[in-house]
Amino acid sequence: MDTLIIQFLNGLVFSMLLFVMAAGLSLIFGQMNVINLAHGSFYMLGGYVGLSTVRLLDSFWLALMIAPLAVGALGVAIEYLLLRRLYGTHRHLDQVLFTFGLALIAADLIRWNWGAYVVSVPAPPLLQGQVPFFGIQFPLYRLSLIGFGLIIAMLLWIFIERTRIGAIVRAGVSDARMVSGLGINIQLVFAGVFALGTALAALAGVIGAPVHSLYPGLDFEILILTLVVVVVGGLGTLKGAFFGSLVIGMADTFGKAFLPEFALFIIFAVMAMVLLLRPSGLFGLKAS
Repeated sequence: MDTLIIQFLNGLVFSMLLFVMAAGLSLIFGQMNVINLAHGSFYMLGGYVGLSTVRLLDSFWLALMIAPLAVGALGVAIEYLLLRRLYGTHRHLDQVLFTFGLALIAADLIRWNWGAYVVSVPAPPLLQGQVPFFGIQFPLYRLSLIGFGLIIAMLLWIFIERTRIGAIVRAGVSDARMVSGLGINIQLVFAGVFALGTALAALAGVIGAPVHSLYPGLDFEILILTLVVVVVGGLGTLKGAFFGSLVIGMADTFGKAFLPEFALFIIFAVMAMVLLLRPSGLFGLKAS
């Protein structure tokens, strides 16, 4: 029973990390119709920027602020200078090739600057140690990640559902051309959405570093799972990103714990079953 509780909590921790990643990717995909295969690179870059911040300033909390801002600013520059040239519903192959190339370049630059070794970011002293939880000892930092992910989900929901900017973003997901026709600067909205998505990826990289460490190849590992989450949950929906993350996070955690040789198969089997029942994902809009 203790093993089930531990794996359930680990599944929640990983689900929250996936949600922070998938929320940004889902908005970018749904709003901008851009297939961003460099999203995992922003995750890994955020983790390494957080690592450097911790080493220089000895503050994990500053890393939580500096890494998303720095990577978000980089995302704005990439969107404005490069990605904006590839917008359009018939340019997906160009987007795939460009963002995949960007991911390869980012991986080499990260390896050149931070090395190819496995490194870990220590949890902040305030959240180190273990606490009793349902009769077991569970790391306090991992437990705090569950609450942190829920807070991020709540803040994103308020932003998307209860603010004017969020209404514009939701309208843009449904029909970006109509939003532009109403006099709204859709290019500015695109830039803001891309910055938010990259900042969320960097934030996930910082909070995930004490749990999963940082190493070459992490970007593509997390990207594959994030893409599966987006497909399962449905494009452009915060609700889909949240529940898709729960489904895939639990499937991955329990699969690795009890059937490690079939863990990857289980994830894609879950995705296949969801798509057979709901081709648009759990909460995705049906194609008209």
